[in-house]
Amino acid sequence: MRLIISFLLFFVLNVSFSQQNKELTEQEYLLLQDKIRLNLNADRDSATVYANKMAKSGNYKHKAFANVAQAYLLQLKDNTAKSKEKYEQAFQYLEKMPESKDKDQLKAYLYNYGGLIEGARGNYSKALENYQTGMKISTNIGDVIQIVKFKSNIAFINEAIGNYQLAIKNLKQLNVFIDNNESYFTKEQFNTVKSSNNLTLAASYEGWYMKNQSSTKLLDSAAFFYKKTVSYSQNLPINNIKAKISLGNVYYMKNDYTNAEKTYYNIVFYAKQNNLKREYKIANYNLGNLYFETKKYDKALVFFKKVDSVSEIDNLRDESFLKSNYYQAKIYNIYKEPQEAFKHSKIYLDNYEKSEAKLNNEALEVNYKLGTGDLSDEMVTIQKKYENDVLLNKALKVFYVLLVVGIVFLLIKNIRDKNKAHKKMNALIEEFKANIEKKNNAENEVIEQNEAEVFENEEVHFKKENMPLSIDEAKENKIVEKLLALESKQEFLNADFTLSYVAKKIKTNTTYLSYVVNKRFGKSFGEYSNELKINYVINEMITNHMYRKYSTQAIAESVGFKNAVSFAKSFRKRTGVSPAQFASNI
Repeated sequence: MRLIISFLLFFVLNVSFSQQNKELTEQEYLLLQDKIRLNLNADRDSATVYANKMAKSGNYKHKAFANVAQAYLLQLKDNTAKSKEKYEQAFQYLEKMPESKDKDQLKAYLYNYGGLIEGARGNYSKALENYQTGMKISTNIGDVIQIVKFKSNIAFINEAIGNYQLAIKNLKQLNVFIDNNESYFTKEQFNTVKSSNNLTLAASYEGWYMKNQSSTKLLDSAAFFYKKTVSYSQNLPINNIKAKISLGNVYYMKNDYTNAEKTYYNIVFYAKQNNLKREYKIANYNLGNLYFETKKYDKALVFFKKVDSVSEIDNLRDESFLKSNYYQAKIYNIYKEPQEAFKHSKIYLDNYEKSEAKLNNEALEVNYKLGTGDLSDEMVTIQKKYENDVLLNKALKVFYVLLVVGIVFLLIKNIRDKNKAHKKMNALIEEFKANIEKKNNAENEVIEQNEAEVFENEEVHFKKENMPLSIDEAKENKIVEKLLALESKQEFLNADFTLSYVAKKIKTNTTYLSYVVNKRFGKSFGEYSNELKINYVINEMITNHMYRKYSTQAIAESVGFKNAVSFAKSFRKRTGVSPAQFASNI
């Protein structure tokens, strides 16, 4: 009985194991392969299910392809360690296959996926190595479809690092080649290749425009190829949404903000519904950027913060996250919120230098491995740019820190100065109100009684011949009395109340007058004159509510200033605030 039970148990386990490792038919393998490729970007969860199903096959070829597809899908989820493990396993299964054209073709596939994986990591030079190795294999076995894929992916690398003209040239040639060899492709393959090529071609025109914004024809070309991408992408949601995002960008660059805004909102909704996080972030960033440029800063912050929120969840510091923080720092700087401005500028600077340096290094490596003569000048330019950018980025980092610190300092100083100015202004108002009540005309009457005698003595003095130039206390007193008399008559309100005018008016000379004013009042004649005018304005503002309503220019003219600027400067020096601020605080 035990023997029978053991046999049955062995049989069940054997059947179960054999089912798990059932070898797929060639037709089943090719069908799963197409499903994986179709869903790699559109529905990654479905692609993972198909790859896992293929991996259960007992055929080494099937396992190799399944593992390389899993490696790419894992890298798209930023699981680099597991991705590397799966990629190595794919080659281990490949080596177990007997030598054949089938094995060579699969090896080319593995190198193509290797390029995609390195590209997803931002390692463009390593991606190019994989593409070039794989293309040699495909060329040797005459695999036209795979050669097209390699050429298309190499063009994408050129577009990614800024070799736009070379990418455009190669992709246009490739499009013609594909059209002439359409019979090699299934309908789905043809649409996929044409969609990807036109998307990269459009992006290359757009990137070229960003470097040469005087040529708007480049934008028209970009829009043309984005629309062609959409026409070939009915079954390729990722390419479809990428093309539409970029069409929105073209609207934006043409200042057609209405269509740009509408396009971005549609993409946000579509991406959220289909769980396309990267595209969701890009569309939100684009809306934030649009509102920033149209000075709708509150709206811009809403969308930039959405970008940050998704980035924090994914722990991914990509280009959208970087630029989002750049604009948030600018907005908070405009809003004079130094802490927020500092926080976001620090995030931007901490990530910018690293990403920019990596991109420049990758560009140098890719151009070196391409070995194209027409890129030699560009390679030198990029090299110089890289060397200068490192220093520039460090300088920018210091500059932004100093800028933020400076903003904070100025804000604090401004608050303190305002408080100080208000205290000074209030003290002046109280002082003038008190003086108004005590003021009387006694001083004016004394001056008028003595004026005739002073004038007479002054005339006698100047008629004397050969009298030495000197001035005594009595003479000083007379000059002061005459000045006070002019003050009481408000002569200082005249525009010609100058040193020479007053000296002539009180029958003395400019040297004596300047000396007496400086000695008795402790200031130059110009300062003395300006103070009389400003004191008059302060007094009028306090006592005459209509006077407060005058414009700065009108007030300046009323006290003999030639222009409002010099008057406002003198007024602020005396009171600490502008005339308008003073009037509003009475």
